Amino acid sequence: MSAAQRLGEARELLAEHPVVDGHNDLPWALREQVRYDLDRRDIAADQSGHLHTDLPRLRAGGVGAQFWSVYVRSDYAGDEAVSATLEQIDLVDQLIARYPADLVRALTADDMEVARAEGRIASLMGAEGGHSINNSLATLRALHRLGVRYMTLTHNDTIDWADSATDEPRHGGLSGFGREVVREMNRVGMLVDLSHVAATTMRDALAVSTAPVIFSHSSARAICDHPRNIPDDVLALLPANGGVAMATFVPKFILPEAVAWTLAADENLRAHGFHHLDTTPEAMALHRAFETERPRPVATAATVADHLDHMREVAGVDHIGIGGDYDGTAFTPAGLDDVAGYPNLIAELLTRGWSRADLAKLTWSNAVRALRDAEAVARELTAARGPSNTVLQP
Repeated sequence: MSAAQRLGEARELLAEHPVVDGHNDLPWALREQVRYDLDRRDIAADQSGHLHTDLPRLRAGGVGAQFWSVYVRSDYAGDEAVSATLEQIDLVDQLIARYPADLVRALTADDMEVARAEGRIASLMGAEGGHSINNSLATLRALHRLGVRYMTLTHNDTIDWADSATDEPRHGGLSGFGREVVREMNRVGMLVDLSHVAATTMRDALAVSTAPVIFSHSSARAICDHPRNIPDDVLALLPANGGVAMATFVPKFILPEAVAWTLAADENLRAHGFHHLDTTPEAMALHRAFETERPRPVATAATVADHLDHMREVAGVDHIGIGGDYDGTAFTPAGLDDVAGYPNLIAELLTRGWSRADLAKLTWSNAVRALRDAEAVARELTAARGPSNTVLQP
């Protein structure tokens, strides 16, 4: 079969079993670039000069459900972090209202299936970092009522109750309050997201959680030894938990040669007064100038497929998914340049002998099943106990 035929088969599969993508940072990109002015970034039109994401490219990529990240940087703290998270939630609501033919609000697994039947993109939300609740379980519950269906326990910094993968540990994983956060997330039906957290935090959360966990955008540490990735012993725990590890496309997390290059590029940004996660046009111009002097190692769809092959081997095909992290990274793999690229990944996996049934689990069924199972756990727990009013002890 030719490459063109394989790509056609991939698109045909995605028409029936579209991608549930675990993580897209479009809301933050719209905040940074145009302060939420959707007239200036009308995603009904091609925004390839500014963004990885717009509606035509989501359609071309075969995306059927998107967890929009309502992320705020982890140097935001306290009420500032909560307010900024609420602004991100409001932006997602604005997008859904503005583009009803393409986007539809989804709160449940059933909602996702209805959206697929209607040919619309199910729009869910995930809060990226426990700093967004300001150590308050009541705030956690409020975010759930507003539609947030997962929370990443940390972002890049260790917080008062959980250790991050990319900061100094303070708790040896989760603190006692952190374990209570996980229990309350189970009770309300919010998925526990273990991307960004330390491996000790991963293991603690899996020991506490009675509902499936997810990794919204993490890959395999055995293939690329980066602390943002998932160790094999943790991947091996997912079948018993029912969770799903969603492979990310961020080059510095998937291509060993890209790790050192990205550290140097980030330091170049800081030296010019930019935050290392800045993807504004000014920051990207600095990146491009840096890349001219020091060529960037380039990942490909095959690089991502290497991670998925390994994750399938260790965790099983029922426990893997996709979380591209588009508009949350300065660089993307060749062939996965933006949200239109998912068919290239599926074509690569077809070339490697993945069956249509296994690919349907990867793209759609596994993520939907994890949310459905979390909803079932929440029904049982809410029948057994009321809200937790535990507070973080100083």
